Amino acid sequence: MTYAADTSLRDKMMKQMAAGSCAKILKEPTSKYCLVKLPLGVEKLIDSQCRATIGRVSNPGHNTRTLRKVGQSRWLGRRPVVRGVAMNPVDHPHGGGEGRSKSSGSFGRVSQTPWGKPTKCGRNQERKRNGKFK
Repeated sequence: MTYAADTSLRDKMMKQMAAGSCAKILKEPTSKYCLVKLPLGVEKLIDSQCRATIGRVSNPGHNTRTLRKVGQSRWLGRRPVVRGVAMNPVDHPHGGGEGRSKSSGSFGRVSQTPWGKPTKCGRNQERKRNGKFK
């Protein structure tokens, strides 16, 4: 298991620097390239001359801690999430209406982002790319 591996001889470190993450070396570097499996499951060929740190990044329970109040979330820079239906029409396509009126925004309209792009339709999902070295 490794982390912080170079992708090429003149490149920066790879992105296995998150807490508790690691990459596995699948094929020994007998030739010029070494096969490495990244945390997302993508297998990548990297130069066998590149450096890597052996081990796992510490603090694996980093994402399991509970935030006890809203202020702790704000200290981390997270803003509150406001529904589009609760906004004014100038702020969101779903906004406006009297009280909890659904006819003003979401009823009879396609779900939209604040910028008017359709959501929940699958068109904006990117296809998976093969991450192998060419």
